[in-house]
Amino acid sequence: MAVKIVTDTLSDITSDLADELGVTVVPLYVRFGEKIYRDRVEITSEEFYRRLVNASTLPSTTQPTPHDFIEVYQRLAEETDEVLVIVVSSKLSGTYSSAMQARQTISGKCRIEVVDSLTVAMGEGLITIAAAKAVKAGANLNEAADLARRAVSRSHLVAYFDTLKYLAKGGRIGKAQGLLGSMLSVKPILTVREGEMAPMTRVRSLSAGLDYLYNFVAGFKSIESVAVEHATTPDVADRLVERLGSLVPKENVYRSVISPVIGTYSGPSALALTVLEAEK
Repeated sequence: MAVKIVTDTLSDITSDLADELGVTVVPLYVRFGEKIYRDRVEITSEEFYRRLVNASTLPSTTQPTPHDFIEVYQRLAEETDEVLVIVVSSKLSGTYSSAMQARQTISGKCRIEVVDSLTVAMGEGLITIAAAKAVKAGANLNEAADLARRAVSRSHLVAYFDTLKYLAKGGRIGKAQGLLGSMLSVKPILTVREGEMAPMTRVRSLSAGLDYLYNFVAGFKSIESVAVEHATTPDVADRLVERLGSLVPKENVYRSVISPVIGTYSGPSALALTVLEAEK
């Protein structure tokens, strides 16, 4: 029986791609006032960003419960005896903890491996895609889990923020705290370092930000795949993808939309780019 792959909605894998690769996606939760929605299940990214811009108070977010994972594990255990779970950085969310707690409560023949991606968005997504492709090619659980863990150090996420106010208010600013003093005059570019958000540079405009993202990709000698995702600016993402065509074959470039839970902290107009280096 083939290995089953599980990830969470913060991987930003599109539903079409998840279906194609046979990946099960566990949603996180976003709360507006008293109403709680399952990320990308009960609220779309488009609806979320429309409400975010007009909200008087910021939404809050919550990780999946151990029970959410138990339900998935039990269902998959009827189809396979090997499950690989790849989740958002344990330093950004309690999702890893929930996945591990659920694993401990599942007894029986199904073996479950949980990998902390130490990243988020398509940084996590490209690791998951690589593992899912390996499984499709015949990899067993040990091989797929080993590949995913090796891919963690090869996955490089950079994100352009129009503002840091959402990240600051949401308490997820991490090592980028020092950029807050210049929030108004510059556009920060952040990365994920050792599982936390960290500053890379500051630029004066969106145009300069796009140049930086393009040059970031150009700095890699050997690339397995690239992902470009946006919050509310698909036209800007299109422009970046077009430029990247000179560096990366189109079939190796994935497109996605930043999920509502991540959008709570990135705010509108954010743009993220991930490079998965080819394995040496």
